[in-house]
Amino acid sequence: MRQILVRGLDEETVERLKQRARSRGRSLQQEIKAILEREARMFTPDEAYEISGRWLDELRRRYGEFSDTAQLIREDRDIR
Repeated sequence: MRQILVRGLDEETVERLKQRARSRGRSLQQEIKAILEREARMFTPDEAYEISGRWLDELRRRYGEFSDTAQLIREDRDIR
């Protein structure tokens, strides 16, 4: 397993990480490892944009284009 050394963290950051670790019953190392692993699994903004674009394309393919609901609401209000 690889190791990482992080230098230059300010005391406030270290203290907050220690508090988080204590509240979760973890060591500081376990807490930082969990944070890094969780963040590494998250999508980057570019990945999220690409995935959401593919998802929207699939919805459009299945259901066609969606109407402008704001316009429909305006029309409904005008009728009443």
